[in-house]
Amino acid sequence: MLRPRRARQRGLAILTAVALGFGLAACSDDSDSTDSASDTQTAANGTVFNDADVEFATSMIPHHAQAIEMVTLGDGRPLDPAVQQLASQIRDAQVPEVETMVDWLTSWGEEVPETSLDHSNAGHGMDMDSMGGDTPGMMSNEDIRALENASDGEFQDMWLEMMMEHHRGAIEMAETEQAQGKYPDAVALATSIETAQKAEIGQIEQLLGS
Repeated sequence: MLRPRRARQRGLAILTAVALGFGLAACSDDSDSTDSASDTQTAANGTVFNDADVEFATSMIPHHAQAIEMVTLGDGRPLDPAVQQLASQIRDAQVPEVETMVDWLTSWGEEVPETSLDHSNAGHGMDMDSMGGDTPGMMSNEDIRALENASDGEFQDMWLEMMMEHHRGAIEMAETEQAQGKYPDAVALATSIETAQKAEIGQIEQLLGS
């Protein structure tokens, strides 16, 4: 079990790791106290959060990481400029969001989930079907392999269609957090994710229709 200082150091390393197409490692401590009358908890730093906040961050981290992996698969592909811009936009938004959620989980004494990027960096694959579980919008192992192996002529439309489905899953999770979450910053991030990804779905629909 990582102590808080080590966990924080591990969390800070995530931004660089994910940006390079790497991933996350688990960390936890025992710094929170639980209110037995409800699922509301108070961390050592005074942050009040609940199970919905933990579930939101725990599910959204690997979800974002998979989107970043999908963006990375497009590096070097002959994409239209508008698609390249969208991919950069997704990476630029989601890398710092991952870092933020890692910080939350670390401060709450909760485990930071592993992702497919973590195992990609290690040189061996991860079972994303098991990792994703029931997480809305997560691509399967087969989906990611198909995208990776697609020809240049097939890749762009396949990427757009998969990213649109992926975004719809993130929106679903964001809506749940807004309805059930307790931690204001998590609810605010969920609102931002919903707004941004709905707008990006609109862009994708236009790109697919053009």
